[in-house]
Amino acid sequence: MKNKVLLISIDGMRPDGLLNCNNHFVQEFQQKCSYTYNGNSVQPSITLPCHFSMTHSVSPQRHGIVSNTYTPQVRPIKGLFEVIHENNLKTAFFYGWEPLRDIASPGSLDFGCYINYQNCDCVDDLLANNCIDLLTKEKPDFAFLYLVDTDVAGHQYGWMSKEYLLKINNAFNIVEQLYNIFKNEYHIIIMSDHGGHDRTHGTMLKEDMTIPFFFYGNMFNCQEITNDISLIDIAPTIVKLLSINMDKDWEGKSII
Repeated sequence: MKNKVLLISIDGMRPDGLLNCNNHFVQEFQQKCSYTYNGNSVQPSITLPCHFSMTHSVSPQRHGIVSNTYTPQVRPIKGLFEVIHENNLKTAFFYGWEPLRDIASPGSLDFGCYINYQNCDCVDDLLANNCIDLLTKEKPDFAFLYLVDTDVAGHQYGWMSKEYLLKINNAFNIVEQLYNIFKNEYHIIIMSDHGGHDRTHGTMLKEDMTIPFFFYGNMFNCQEITNDISLIDIAPTIVKLLSINMDKDWEGKSII
């Protein structure tokens, strides 16, 4: 049976936030994964540049997205959704922050779900429910679930505030739910795009730049990752799992 991949990005999740959110599943899941609490974001450590680097495997200085406003690439690079779709595999994307639509080029999505986080208090739960329903019925080869409530709480109440930690706790409850349903069908990658400090992020501070990664599935060893790993290594790892070639312009490496 061919591999399938579920990628979950928890926006603004600091490693120490995850370790202090009192979620019972964190340590249990860690023991089943290749993992690190010392992964690297990119500069600027802002949501849209980070996710472009995650899906296009180059730094913001190469893809040209250096703020949360999308601008067309001067020297276009194929993104993860496009590469997967061109290999006749099915893709799905669930997200709660509208500017992220541009990480998937037109025509590269088979299934998409956008719910505006500003219209509800718990958009992460709604997106997760939609993700579960679609994966159960359609079983896409690659699905990307983006959770935004953590970052919203960081900006509103401050990183490491009790409200922020509660949102991380809820996000990892979602991870546990998806793991329990799809652990035998999907390799599961959990990560963040950046951290944060006070009520902001985007700097070179370690609080902004240090992020966790978890890789679950039979292609990964259950141990701590000691080599450097960055956002730009995610797309190469995913296409390796899917047994397709990475784009020639990508600069990251697969961790497999």
